[in-house]
Amino acid sequence: MRVAVLTTSYPRGPGDVAGLFVADAVEHLRARGVEVEVVSPASFRHFGLAYGSGIVGNLRRAPWRTALLPLFLLSFLRAARRAAGGADVVHAHWLPSAWVGLRTGRPVVAQVWGTDVELARRFPRLARRILRGARVVVAPSHALGEAARGLGASDVRVIPSGVDLPASVPPEDDPPFVLYAGRLSVEKGVVELVAATAGLPLVVVGDGPLRDRVPGARGFVAHDELERLYDRAAVVAVPSHREGFGVVCAEAMAHGRPVVASAVGGLLDLVVDGETGILVPPGDVGALREALKRLLADEGLRRRLGDAARERVRTHFSWDGVTEATLGAYRDALEA
Repeated sequence: MRVAVLTTSYPRGPGDVAGLFVADAVEHLRARGVEVEVVSPASFRHFGLAYGSGIVGNLRRAPWRTALLPLFLLSFLRAARRAAGGADVVHAHWLPSAWVGLRTGRPVVAQVWGTDVELARRFPRLARRILRGARVVVAPSHALGEAARGLGASDVRVIPSGVDLPASVPPEDDPPFVLYAGRLSVEKGVVELVAATAGLPLVVVGDGPLRDRVPGARGFVAHDELERLYDRAAVVAVPSHREGFGVVCAEAMAHGRPVVASAVGGLLDLVVDGETGILVPPGDVGALREALKRLLADEGLRRRLGDAARERVRTHFSWDGVTEATLGAYRDALEA
């Protein structure tokens, strides 16, 4: 099978974390013998709209770049048509890529990730045309699957992002600390996290518009360094206001670390409250602080929740299962 993968975010080289979860999925497809050609802003002219803060973030910071969107889409479309010429199916990550994919003349599997669904709610007619044009729509969580159906998608598959399971779980640092990894922006709940962890040991890796409000933030780090931080952390905090899937949450669980997460979106698929981690209401500083303090004070509870979290990832989020489900979506798109 030949697949053209269209994406608006993809690593530009070693150490780049942009769209890394898309790249991981591509490599697992290739390992199954699928011929994959990737079309991303790393391979066509993107006029400064991609990378950095992401397309939406870049447009917010420089609204004048909106005038460049037609050129961006034309550049994307030309590259996509070249790649799709010999493809059996097009797998388009995010709705803008799906819009491009529908213009290649090939069967399209459209994958939503969350930010695109939030934007689609502002333009429901356009989103409905895109989702109805795709033969199969893939969502990484049940919450996003329901959102896609609400926007007009008919054949929706919930296929999570796969997670690599480390061979072992090293001992955490002593004294224990809380880890946050991700974008430093309002929707990620970092303002509440800073308030909730006052006086608590906190390590933050990530960057974004709120970096000046997060003392000691280290910026983004290479993924192998992030994995070492998972191994050292006692607790991982994911206080998002919304989350399509929750890659950091899933990776922390794979490393045997308990997660304190907001009870929203894809995090509800990952964290079983009181069994693999602790769920708290989004934006609730008091509940977030109490959950973090409880875990920092109880090594036995951390170990019990962490072990259960790792087993949940092994059972429900392995790459073997995710890749097989993705191949099934491709086959069904071809037969539709």
